[in-house]
Amino acid sequence: MSKKGKKDKQAKKAKVREVVNPDLPVEQTDSETPAAPAKKMSNRAYLKELEKLEAELVHLQSWVIEKGLKVVILFEGRDGAGKGGTIKAITGRVSPRVFRVVALPAPTDREKTQMYAQRYLPHMPAAGEVVIFDRSWYNRAGVERVMGFATEEQVQGFLKMAPLFEKLLVGKFNNIILLKYWLEVDMDEQTRRLEARITDPRKQWKLSPMDLKSYSRWYDYSRARDDMFRETDTEWAPWYVARSDDKKRVRLNIIKHILSSIPYEVPKAPKIVLPKRQKPGDYEEPRLPLKYVPEVY
Repeated sequence: MSKKGKKDKQAKKAKVREVVNPDLPVEQTDSETPAAPAKKMSNRAYLKELEKLEAELVHLQSWVIEKGLKVVILFEGRDGAGKGGTIKAITGRVSPRVFRVVALPAPTDREKTQMYAQRYLPHMPAAGEVVIFDRSWYNRAGVERVMGFATEEQVQGFLKMAPLFEKLLVGKFNNIILLKYWLEVDMDEQTRRLEARITDPRKQWKLSPMDLKSYSRWYDYSRARDDMFRETDTEWAPWYVARSDDKKRVRLNIIKHILSSIPYEVPKAPKIVLPKRQKPGDYEEPRLPLKYVPEVY
């Protein structure tokens, strides 16, 4: 192999190892590779940084609307990797009419007979929208493959189809901005989080029978993940991997990465003055038999 060919191959491997967490060495992206534990971020520091990033997300929202941009952000990762919490951090201060979250249930019998990508197409963004997929078409490369819901022939067909599908999305006829994130959680941290779901009533709804089945298949998921990266990390739709052992850090890092990946300008804020309220005239507070909420607190 020529020197140029080796460099191209190394660059290809490095792209999928481009991590959102700057504290993580580039060569340490596999969850089986031990990494030096970082000090957990304090809640005070987290909220201070999140407030700044939330303001920037609102600016981005205004830019997306003004320019008619179409954005797709998808999140994949093991159970307990922090996908839901990261999505909540992104959408906490923006409009749900602009930032739409899509979390599809298991396919129906009819959907199982459709073209695989067909059930995702109705959820693609129109101009001025950001669509966030909490798991996506990559279910076939992960959950469906490991748990036996798809044949190996179907999986291989998907791995060949996905790059072409994504090239169509980002091409000049659709002009969708596509960001793909994989949240990588450490084995011990995943165990801790899943155990918390068992004991915490607020989190028990998050623990499904599928989570329990998949928990024991750590290395099957690792192999499936690695195959997915090899086949679907492309120049037009690269994967970005983020260490998610510290939930606060990964949320901030991903929001920062989204903001740096979509060029936008801060719009000039219009001067807003509240108008004067009308005078009551002949209006009087009615004596209606209303039922009030008990003021327990």
